[in-house]
Amino acid sequence: MHKPVMVCEVLKGLKLKPGGVYVDCTLGGAGHSAAILREIGEEGRLVGLDRDLEALAAAKERLAPFSAGVNLARANFRDLKDVLEQLEIEKVDGILFDLGVSSYQLDNPDRGFSYQHDAPLDMRMDQEQALTAGTLVNNLPVEELAEIIRKYGEERWASRIAKFIGEERKNCSIETTGRLVEIIKKAIPAGARREGPHPAKRTFQALRIAVNREIETLGPSIRSAVQYLKPGGRICVLTFHSLEDRIVKDLFRELASPCTCPRDFPVCVCGGKKEIRVVTPRPVLPSPEELEDNPRARSAKLRIAEKL
Repeated sequence: MHKPVMVCEVLKGLKLKPGGVYVDCTLGGAGHSAAILREIGEEGRLVGLDRDLEALAAAKERLAPFSAGVNLARANFRDLKDVLEQLEIEKVDGILFDLGVSSYQLDNPDRGFSYQHDAPLDMRMDQEQALTAGTLVNNLPVEELAEIIRKYGEERWASRIAKFIGEERKNCSIETTGRLVEIIKKAIPAGARREGPHPAKRTFQALRIAVNREIETLGPSIRSAVQYLKPGGRICVLTFHSLEDRIVKDLFRELASPCTCPRDFPVCVCGGKKEIRVVTPRPVLPSPEELEDNPRARSAKLRIAEKL
């Protein structure tokens, strides 16, 4: 069963009200959505987005008891504007982005997200798109592959891992997660493998982000989402690694303090208008109790902002 992360903190952060309209931009296992619907009552409305057909099917089943107030759409969060326009929704009371991979995707070996199972090297959230992790691993120039692993995985051994991948694929294409894990383990020195997380964790994270274009669409999508909040409406963003969190922190700061005038100017002349108030100057972290119950929450950070 999928365990949503920091449910109580998210519900509090959204400042839910009965009869409100809320958007879950990353529906996944629908754990957050179900909790939101229980709080907003029969008069409330929830719009859920996900590009994974299997996730949507599972979410539809889980949210069946609330079906009257639910609209589900197969869409990326960057498509929020189109989805709301089709539903003729002009403004909403709250928006959630949960940027983690759902437990369903991680635990389904056939999807290729996990370094714990031997499976096809896939990692697509939208299984109808052409690009897979296998495509990147087998076709990208070694230098570009190293940059992806370094930038999105923050992996210190990125160049060495990419070099080993380049050598291995000369003999035979790399088709499975198991073989990729073996290559990564060979590339990382034994001493470095004894400490920290699984040696393949950062590389798998980087490939998943690249395959699904998660980082390049994040900033514009959050910026667009803020435009649909009513005054006093809240946006909550759950991140699971430092690169995502940095993007959200910097974007919230920009939207809360958009003035670009020199500090010694007596009045603002740039015309920048504050759009939000940052509710969490520092991110909210999971409680010790949640970490004990759900280890996958250990890297989660929640940031919250309110529309002015």
